[in-house]
Amino acid sequence: MAEFFIHPDRSTLHGSFSKEFTPIVSINSGDTVRFETIDAGWNTGPFQLDGVREKFCERDDPQDSGHALIGPIYINGAKEGKTLAIRINDIKTGNWGWSSGGGFPNIINKRLGLHEGPEYVLMWELDASNNLGISNKGHKIQLKPFMGIMGMPPNEEGIHSTYPPRFCGGNIDCKELVPGSILYLPIAVEGGLFSVGDGHAVQGDGEVSSPALECPMQLVDLTFTVLDQCLSFPRAETPLKRITFGFHEDVHEAAMIALEGMLDWMQELYSFERKEALNLASLLVDLRITQLVNGVNGVHALLSKEAVL
Repeated sequence: MAEFFIHPDRSTLHGSFSKEFTPIVSINSGDTVRFETIDAGWNTGPFQLDGVREKFCERDDPQDSGHALIGPIYINGAKEGKTLAIRINDIKTGNWGWSSGGGFPNIINKRLGLHEGPEYVLMWELDASNNLGISNKGHKIQLKPFMGIMGMPPNEEGIHSTYPPRFCGGNIDCKELVPGSILYLPIAVEGGLFSVGDGHAVQGDGEVSSPALECPMQLVDLTFTVLDQCLSFPRAETPLKRITFGFHEDVHEAAMIALEGMLDWMQELYSFERKEALNLASLLVDLRITQLVNGVNGVHALLSKEAVL
């Protein structure tokens, strides 16, 4: 199988999804692509003392209005109705990152009364070898890097925002998608047109301040396989867990979509009746809030691979 290396430059970066974008490379099922990514805000480095940040390149509206993504990748054999399996082989952070809290009027900041005044910004030095982050205020945290955005465009005309997650992927922001995991995405357009970006050095479930620990990635190593499987919503698996996702403006409905996806999977795996699957899900499945900050909320359901014998 072939291996490709893609670095960020003006020709490989974009900030939206569209089936009309020209692919930057074509690969075959089973091939591996190693990406280097910039941070989601198109920055080349951390905040300066005056708050100014140097941008990686000029951006063109509307195609560059969202997170900085690398792609799109055309996968030969990827067709609407099939599934793209993305195996996450390795992820290594860059050497810096940032996080913030409050200071702008989103729904969470308003509810907490923290929307006025400046953002509380922390700048982080990242040690990829030891997965350690140290802030400019002396906080020390263990890193668990993953990519916030892995996805493909829907089969609709025009430009589509990077902010909401969709059935074909996008801004999923699930901290479980670390190396050793596989993400399964429904393919909506010929070739898939996969893009990746929005590196997170670490994030809690919910991503409650809106940013995670945002950072560039020196390495995102992904293997792509086209499957003759039809999914309606993303799934994932780690070495220990199976995961289904739900996305909706209403967090309860997002939870129901994730739960329905897990009941489907339990029936496929174990030939359970529907009510039997629900009965056992109440005992064995955990529902977690993936994120609350992308306009479309995310919930993921988790089932241990050892839970059902």
